[in-house]
Formats: sequence, C-alpha cells, structure tokens
Amino acid sequence: MAAQLTAHQLTEKHSPTLFKALDAIATRAYWSPHPEHPKAYGEGSALEGSLGAAEGKAAFDALLGTRLDLGQPGTDGWVGGSPAEGGEVSPYGVELGVEYPHADLDVLLPAMRSAIPAWRDAGPEARAHVCLEILARISARTHEFAHAVMHTSGQAFMMAFQAGGPHAQDRGMEAVAYAYAEQTRTPGAAEWSKPQGKRDPLHLSKQFTAVPRGIALMIGCNTFPTWNGYPGLFASLATGNPVVVKPHPRAVLPLALTVQVAREVLAEAGFDPNLVCLVAEGPGEGIAKTLAVRPEVRIIDYTGSTSFGDWLETNARQAQVYTEKAGVNTVVIDSTGDYKGMLSNLAFSLSLYSGQMCTTPQNLLIPRDGISTDAGPKSYDEVVTDLAGAVAGLLGDDARANALLGALVNPDVKARIEAAPGLGEVALPTREVANPEFPGAVVRTPVIVKLDGAKPDAEAAYLSECFGPVSFAVAVDSAADAVELLRRTVRDKGAMTVGAYTTSQEVERAIAETCLEECAQLSLNLTGGVYVNQTAAFSDFHGSGGNPAANAALCDGAFVSNRFRVVEVRREA
Repeated sequence: MAAQLTAHQLTEKHSPTLFKALDAIATRAYWSPHPEHPKAYGEGSALEGSLGAAEGKAAFDALLGTRLDLGQPGTDGWVGGSPAEGGEVSPYGVELGVEYPHADLDVLLPAMRSAIPAWRDAGPEARAHVCLEILARISARTHEFAHAVMHTSGQAFMMAFQAGGPHAQDRGMEAVAYAYAEQTRTPGAAEWSKPQGKRDPLHLSKQFTAVPRGIALMIGCNTFPTWNGYPGLFASLATGNPVVVKPHPRAVLPLALTVQVAREVLAEAGFDPNLVCLVAEGPGEGIAKTLAVRPEVRIIDYTGSTSFGDWLETNARQAQVYTEKAGVNTVVIDSTGDYKGMLSNLAFSLSLYSGQMCTTPQNLLIPRDGISTDAGPKSYDEVVTDLAGAVAGLLGDDARANALLGALVNPDVKARIEAAPGLGEVALPTREVANPEFPGAVVRTPVIVKLDGAKPDAEAAYLSECFGPVSFAVAVDSAADAVELLRRTVRDKGAMTVGAYTTSQEVERAIAETCLEECAQLSLNLTGGVYVNQTAAFSDFHGSGGNPAANAALCDGAFVSNRFRVVEVRREA
C-alpha cells in the first residue's frame, strides 16, 4: 500500500514539537503540548479533529462487546469477551466484553523481526516523527482513552482523563525526546584524517548507525496502563525496536487501542505495522513468562510486583530489563511552618486514587515527643488525630470522595484495608462510600494505623509494602531516628518517593544527604497544590533506578541509551 504520510509531512508537522520537547528536558521547565482540561478537546477546540466528551464516551461505548481485530499475523484465536472467559470487568462493575487476538508467537515474533531493517534505516529523526504522530492521534482520542483507563484501572474519570491521557502522552513524548537526543549524540558520518609526518595522511570515511537491540516486550500494569506503559513503548520504538505489548489481563483495552493507533500510523507512513503488536492472554496462561525468555526478546519494560520483577531480572538474561517494582514510601514529619497546609497536602496524597499509586506515602515518621508548628507544639497523638481529621474532612462528602478515590482495583486491596486494624491502633477507620452512578464500585476511604517504631512486632508491618489506602503513623524517638529509619527503609525496601516536613536546616540537610546517598527522590515541605505522589514529565524524574523500588528512572538518558548500539562502518577514503 502506498504511503499516505510522507516524510516531509511528518517533519513539517512534528519537528517544532520535537525541538520543544528537547528544550524541555534540557531546561526542566514546565511544558506540555497535551491539554489537561476536558473542554480543550472536541469541535471548536484548539485540537482540530479531536473527540469531545460526548463523542469520546460514544466511541468507548461502541467498543463494548466487540472484537478488536488488529490484523496481526499469527492470530490463532480470540481471548477476553465474557468474564467467564477471562474478559475485563470494570472496577465500577461494567463488563467490557471486548475480544482481542491471541497470538501464535512462532508466527508473530518472526514477522516483527522482519520489520526491523527498514525501521532501522529510516533513522532517528524519521522514527521520532512517526512516534509523535502516534501520540498526536492518541491525544485526539483522549476522551475515549479516559473511559478505557477508568474502566480498567478504577481511577475516577478526571484522574483517568489526566493521568491516562495527557500525562501519559507527555511521558511517551519525553521518552521520544530522550531517544532522539541519545541517538543523535553521535553523527551519522565523519571524515577521519590522521597526519603521518612526511608520509601522506591516513584517510577514512566512517558511518555510524544506531542499531536496535531487537524485539522489546512491554508488560503493562493494571493501575496505570498508559502512564506506566508509554515510556518503555515509545523509548523502544523510537530507538528502532519492534514492540510487543503484553497488557495486564484486567487492563487490556487502553493498550490495545494504543497498538491499534500505532499500527495505523506505521502503515500510513510506509512502515511495517508489525513493528507494534499486541499479545493478549487467556485465563491463567501466564504468557509474560513465556515471552520474557524468548531469544527474540531483547528489551523488557515491566511495572508491577517485586516478586515478578525479581524473576524477570534473574531469568530474562538475554534481555535488557527495566523494572519498576514496589517500595515503602516514607514521609518524615519533624516540624512545619504551615501546619494546616501540611495536613491538607498529606490528606490529599493519602486519598488520591485510594492510595493505589506506587508513589503514595505509606509510613509517616513522627517524633513521639511531638513536633513544633506555626500553630504551636503538637504531640504525636495530636498530629495523627489532626491528620485523620483532615482526611475525614476531605472525604466527608460522598461526591467529592468518589471523585478522589475512584474504585478499588482488585479484591487484594480490599483485603488489606480489612486486615489493617489487626496491625495496630486505628487512628482513622475506613468507611464504605456508595457510588450512585456505578453501584457495583467498591469504594473505601483510607485507614491510618498508629505504630510504635521501637517495637519489633510493628516493624513487620511498616517495613512491608501495603499497597492501597493504608498508612502507618510510626512513632520514633527523634528526628535523627526518623532519618535513620528512612535510610534503612530506602536501602532495604526501596522507595519511589520520599517526603519531609521540617523547619530545621540541620534536619533538612540530614534528610537530603540520606536521599542522595540512598538514591531516592525527595519532596520537601509541600503544602500547596503539588503533592509527593505526583511527578511532571519533562521535569521530574519518576523513580531513580538507584534503590530496590526500581532499576530505571522515567525518564533519563540511561532509560533509552541501552536500547540501541552504534555500529560503525569505515572505508578507505
């Protein structure tokens, strides 16, 4: 089929955006080409041709109960569909009923490998522009994608719209920018001349080509299928690698739609659409393990449990493995100059998406003798009681609670909430919140449990990840003890985020030094509209790659540079 998108068209359309993205990762200033507000999309908006709210909802509804045929080679059946056949059921109680192609890997993977040469030879710039066109088309369907993310992850709509839409697209574009920068660090060609004294100089013509590693496997997660999936997907594709997308069985639809868009754009640009393929699985198939050790798979991106991340790092020896696993996120509360702002900020951080974020704070380390604040001295009990009151106040209205909490993503999270009272004294009990629009949704408010950090039996609780809306207010002897516990936690268990509140320069230096030494991202004295569990693409690094929570950061040069190698061809000039 003749290409419908020429290289000139793609360059003219996307070069300005690419250069703005390159500038953003260099300056770390705020920038985003993807609007966060739902009203920025649809007829009459700045995004020409994008779906508005009603159109996006209609597009999502039209997908329910259908078969998503991607035209992939090696399709030997269909998976998904009804819940009895392993199909997706929304945390809000809606049965999606979508069927997806099941792949014969011995047919699919060779077809993907055969697509490499033309994609490799296209060069970094052409690949970047194609990737940006994929992202642009996804952006135009943000309303549709938002519903897909909402009904697979349990995020409330606005969070699904923003985190699953523009924020995810930003992270994908950030990866493309880093990939372009790393690949073009070396020139494509060079003339080399070495003087030889009285003899004629030596002359060589040299060519340098960024060569992809091979097929990349992106293993999706249930909670943030696009936000966590797009960095690896676009980093691999932009560096010349085909990408096989293996979604979480409960969150297939957002990534299946992504694959659909990518294949359409690749074909229109004159490339083999098999550069991006979907591998969905039947109930209990465990195809991620099978794919991970296939010799064709040379790159793996994974977000999820520590146990499977460790398995990948140990067993997928033929691949470069990038993992984001679990950690125990900690906040040190030493003192504050804005007590009300601190409580409000922490309450929001603990509540957002029912704590089902890898960046949500779990352990709050508070000196047992209390803290100093602008509202006067506050005892440990007062701080915990006031924080519990701030969370209860924030979520006191059911409509607001539903908008912040979303729904519990799986029964395991509910079980952890119910088990929390057995771990210590409950400072804030959970309550059930009804969702009138979705009666099948399981919505629970956060639990705060008081623990004595000096007691060995408490340590087992606070030094284990408790994924979901369960936090521990851990009483420690002093700020120095809090810093030492912070160090041990990050070193042994890892952390995606660290927060701290202090008015002491000495304590601030100690916390900062600990985070530098243990390689953890630190947020200090947040009391406004920025929260410890949020990161901004092009500016903030998500994870560090330097502690047990993750071996990679989203996104930096190291995240993309090992996805390709530079191969040199030299000739006598």
